[in-house]
Amino acid sequence: MPERFNERREDVNWFVRLITLGDRFSLRDFYDRIKRGIVEFLIVFFGVLLSFSVERKGEDFGDRESNIENLHGLRSEIKKIRTYTVEYKESIEFISELYQNQYDRWDAPRDSAFIDMIEDEEGKYYFAPMSLYLNRDPFDPPRVTYDAIKLDGTFRFLGSRVGKTMTDTYDGTFLKYLIVNTEQEEREYVKQFSDRIANRWVYDLPRIDIEDNNFWIQNRKYIQQDRFIKYNLFKRLELWEQIKEQLEEYTQVLDNSTALLDSVIQVKDDEIEIIWWVF
Repeated sequence: MPERFNERREDVNWFVRLITLGDRFSLRDFYDRIKRGIVEFLIVFFGVLLSFSVERKGEDFGDRESNIENLHGLRSEIKKIRTYTVEYKESIEFISELYQNQYDRWDAPRDSAFIDMIEDEEGKYYFAPMSLYLNRDPFDPPRVTYDAIKLDGTFRFLGSRVGKTMTDTYDGTFLKYLIVNTEQEEREYVKQFSDRIANRWVYDLPRIDIEDNNFWIQNRKYIQQDRFIKYNLFKRLELWEQIKEQLEEYTQVLDNSTALLDSVIQVKDDEIEIIWWVF
């Protein structure tokens, strides 16, 4: 019996020494150590929590910086698209005027009916506009930045209003009609002209060389009688007029998009970023 009592006493002494780090138990010392332990635990806990919050805030800050870069990138690209659109419209205006003049003198009773002239500082250059009729230039504005943002999945962070406006700018109706008209519709008129030469002219004329001015001079009367080619030119002129209107409308879309991006970027740039809050 005394041996068992001594064993239990040793167990108690061991526990007391564990929590008091001494040979004698003190209730005051016991509570002090508990309080110290709780304080140390809270310090570690809130330290970890603070570290996690700062890390999350740092990630949010990084996302915000990335979003601002994307906004600047889109604005820069849209300005390039506008420049491309204006230059493309100027090209269409020049081409349509050139071929409108050709259409107006189609039936002129002179051998030079299909010959035009351009004069510059180097002199006069004579050419046949219809010799260039197979050329076309589909509307293809730059969109690398937009596609990259869509690909990396960050487009959704730009906000619903910006997202909708950018979608209208890059994938909207105006752009789709422009692409269709300058690609599919133009290709069809060019194909009809090419097929007419291959299926009719080659059988009726002794030599086919549409790049030679003499071809258009020597065969002027024959070509004037080909009403299919004249009608093809008429329809293509109508298409160019439609394209010019669409380019004007698309330019307005680009201006609206630029104005929106300018306002959003200005708000972002005016924000003061600190670790915990964004004012």
